[in-house]
Amino acid sequence: MSAASAPRSRLVCGMLVLAVIALGLASRRYPGLFPAALGKYPGDALWTMMVFFGLAVIAPRSSATRLALGALAISWVVEFGQLYQAPWIVAVRAHPLGHLVLGSAFGWSDLVAYAAGALLAFLMASVIWRGGRDR
Repeated sequence: MSAASAPRSRLVCGMLVLAVIALGLASRRYPGLFPAALGKYPGDALWTMMVFFGLAVIAPRSSATRLALGALAISWVVEFGQLYQAPWIVAVRAHPLGHLVLGSAFGWSDLVAYAAGALLAFLMASVIWRGGRDR
């Protein structure tokens, strides 16, 4: 079994989820944390990274490639779901937690940010998991 598909520590992956959530929330609260030219996109990329590591908690034997593709698919489904504007889902999105999870307005450029987040998570995981530190 290769290091890329070996089972991983759910605890480490869970801690990574929490760290990415904290960084994502900080990116919204403190816009100066990232270059202003990046706008809100670091938060979008971090959202996909959180999904990546969350999937690793659920499926610790999945390859980094499969996790990245899964995180990207989930992120894109949520983004395209923003095109649906029924009153009940708009009300859910109006709540701060609903807004963090589901967003509010579709944006093509968000799809690129999600892809960047999936790639960054893949690269980060490849370094961590191939280094054997997550065993």
